[in-house]
Amino acid sequence: MIIDLPNTSTAALNKRLVKLRENAGLPMIGRVLTLIVVTNEVVGSESAIRSANNASREHPCRVIVVIRGNRASANRLDAQIRVGGDAGASEVIVLRTSGGLTTQGAALATPLLLPDTPVAAWWPRNSPTNLVADRIGQLCQRRITDSDAEGHPTDALAKRASGYSPGDTDLAWARITPWRALMTSLLDQPPYEKITAATVGGPESAGSIDLACGWLAARLGIDVRRAVGKQMVVLERKSGNIVIEGINSRTVEVRITGQEPMRAPLPDRSVAECLAEDLRRMDSDEIYAEALTGLDRVIHNTSSDR
Repeated sequence: MIIDLPNTSTAALNKRLVKLRENAGLPMIGRVLTLIVVTNEVVGSESAIRSANNASREHPCRVIVVIRGNRASANRLDAQIRVGGDAGASEVIVLRTSGGLTTQGAALATPLLLPDTPVAAWWPRNSPTNLVADRIGQLCQRRITDSDAEGHPTDALAKRASGYSPGDTDLAWARITPWRALMTSLLDQPPYEKITAATVGGPESAGSIDLACGWLAARLGIDVRRAVGKQMVVLERKSGNIVIEGINSRTVEVRITGQEPMRAPLPDRSVAECLAEDLRRMDSDEIYAEALTGLDRVIHNTSSDR
């Protein structure tokens, strides 16, 4: 069910929500958090809403979508309430703002927050430089960005590193969780030798590849080469290399010196899957913070096509 409230106010919106709960049994029990999605009207808010709806099947929540429209227009708030099949396991409140209201997202969202539950914010694109200093960021225990979706992922990660605060995270970090798990499991097997050099390859504009490099640099205490080309990881050690190479979007091949090659399923992750992972915790992710500090030890502009 979708209910449109054109040219409205948050007071009128709250009254309508109360009426829905009374007349239609709109559920409140079971909502575990509030997720605020901040986006621009021109960048595809519906895609972000679909991802939030899918993530809500694991984390039933209230989703508040703040769409920042034209600042040069007259002040106006158009709202929409989505429940039932149009909202996944959540209830979705869409706030389309224009004029001076485009800068008032925090004030508009605050009266709509679920009481006594954590608050997370997600900027699908165009995230602020310092998340915790942003007015919406100040409302939240968890602040989620996506450096892969920014125009210049490397610059976006530099911004995240310089303004990091506990509670910040990045969907690009969640995208490489399976890769990190595989690398960790391989290094947790004999002969337990020190890694002397590492190369991580992938598309040039991929913040997730940069983060993988930063993570390895921080964990291994070495400089890591960031290659442009095929998706792969090469870990060098005295007895021979460990190579993980992407065969397609769902499979990788692992080659270890002295062993038969083997293949493993490692499918690409959707935005909804990454968002669901980041909503599982509201505390600080110290390993992500370490990966950001490791970016200073990443050596760029090396080709991985050998």
